[in-house]
Amino acid sequence: MARLGVDSEVGKLRRVLVHRPGLSLERLTPANRADFLFDDVVWVERAQSEHDAFVAVMRDRGVEVLELEDLLAQTFSASEEASHAVVERAVSSFTVGLSLVADLRSYLLALSPSDLARAVIGGLLIRELEGLDLATLSRHSLGATVSGADTFVLPPLPNTVFTRDSSAWIYGGVVLPPLYWYARRLEVVNVAAVYRFHPDFADARFEFWYPPHGDDRRFAVEDFGHGASLEGGDIMPIGNRTVLVGMGERTTGRMVEHISRSLFAAQAADRVIACRMAQDRAYMHLDTVFNMVDRDAATIYPQVVDAMRVYSLRPSDDGKDVFDITEEDGLLEAVADAIGVRSLRAIPTGGDDFRASREQWDDANNVVALEPGVVVAYSKNSATNAALRAAGIEVLEVEGGELGKGRGGCHCMTCPLLRDGLE
Repeated sequence: MARLGVDSEVGKLRRVLVHRPGLSLERLTPANRADFLFDDVVWVERAQSEHDAFVAVMRDRGVEVLELEDLLAQTFSASEEASHAVVERAVSSFTVGLSLVADLRSYLLALSPSDLARAVIGGLLIRELEGLDLATLSRHSLGATVSGADTFVLPPLPNTVFTRDSSAWIYGGVVLPPLYWYARRLEVVNVAAVYRFHPDFADARFEFWYPPHGDDRRFAVEDFGHGASLEGGDIMPIGNRTVLVGMGERTTGRMVEHISRSLFAAQAADRVIACRMAQDRAYMHLDTVFNMVDRDAATIYPQVVDAMRVYSLRPSDDGKDVFDITEEDGLLEAVADAIGVRSLRAIPTGGDDFRASREQWDDANNVVALEPGVVVAYSKNSATNAALRAAGIEVLEVEGGELGKGRGGCHCMTCPLLRDGLE
């Protein structure tokens, strides 16, 4: 894995990170699904079948697909430091209580690498703590005393299936973002361990845009101050040394500034286009309302895109923490200017207002490009898929009735690791 880096949103996709639905989704119930940010419980076997078909489509087009849980198990097998770093971050006095920390850390570190990877993604119940004397623990731990057998010792991370958010590759480096919801923050710890300790990644050359490489807080991913959050679904390296960043429900302006400073200081980018969006779960990330589908074309949800305030940040001569900021006429105009096309072809969400609203909710705009003019999309969004085809885009359809219950589509389920730039 000598090469890593993402130079556009539509260049040939070479390598991608995914996560197959599994144990973490089996932990969802009608009572807890909202706590884990799902709109409904999931038929896991069907979700797995849908995901397998999605992966098969990408592999059939020559994409190398890597599975996160497999990589995490390999990381734990190769690096004791990685195992300790993840376990120490997941098990603290604030997550399990003072009295359980030592016993639970010891228990987890004694697991096989594959079982440890399964536990830190799928979660762990009190009744699954084989070999621990729960009666003894209960005499010393208030948490163990008041908990039932089906209480989570480690919470599941069902949103891991949406690998786009927990890390974002921008040109020659990666961002490990502080995610907005507490229920998702440990996802970043897991992927950070892979990037820092897996042998294939350790031998590759790339930058950590944020947090920077060597930062002592590299696994304390939420300790960035109140209101400082960033998610990969809002980040798009669109080419020509430009990065597009959405500012909606889950990404804040102060984090856009941090990313901009890091990229500008390394001369990895010359321009960051920030898009101020309404804060709404229906379009939680930029990639739910806008995605590039060809060198000069994008699918958009006009109701949101037309209302955006758009700003370009460029390096300033006044210092590294100061930017030159200009307001743009709109998103389409700014992107066209940045990538050097006369105008950007906009392909709106299909159907009348009612149909378009339903399809946007079902991730119609959340398509992923495998190469210029070729995208993968959920088959249920038939009006939008027809509009894309009418615009000359090849649409490869996959089922998404179960996968979409976590509010994510094909773009959300992929974290590109290697993608070509625009010619």
